[in-house]
Amino acid sequence: MIEKPLTSEDVDFVTTLHGDEEISFIVLLQPRGDQADILLRAIDDVAMGELKDAVHEGEEPEGADAEAPAARGLEHSLAALHAAGCAAVGQVVEKHPLDRLREVVDESRADEVIVLTAPHYVEEFFHRDWASRARHKVGVPVLKLFAHSE
Repeated sequence: MIEKPLTSEDVDFVTTLHGDEEISFIVLLQPRGDQADILLRAIDDVAMGELKDAVHEGEEPEGADAEAPAARGLEHSLAALHAAGCAAVGQVVEKHPLDRLREVVDESRADEVIVLTAPHYVEEFFHRDWASRARHKVGVPVLKLFAHSE
């Protein structure tokens, strides 16, 4: 599960976690993170000194306005995983990302879930981050990793 397109460092990181084992990915891109916690995200922005981001929290495009960039980000991420020699499919998930994650884990019989996000310290403190919430929902190990930024 990711919030933004994978960087080359992210791809290197996730594709080497299991050594030489053959791995495949099902990527779920939830482009703006979980909007249910806008206040926590704004507080997190303030705590990290990113006041401009805190002011604009919750102003991201929704629906059709958000679909095109998210779809391009997903395509980029899948292409990068393919270039690294991994099988990968994915989808953009606008609503109920954790419910969709559970469905994907059940349907694919996934061995583990990787949640790759930017640090969200306040959400993590209150266990409202995706990884904490996914651990109670999916029934497989959940690995939380911090995404790299370019």
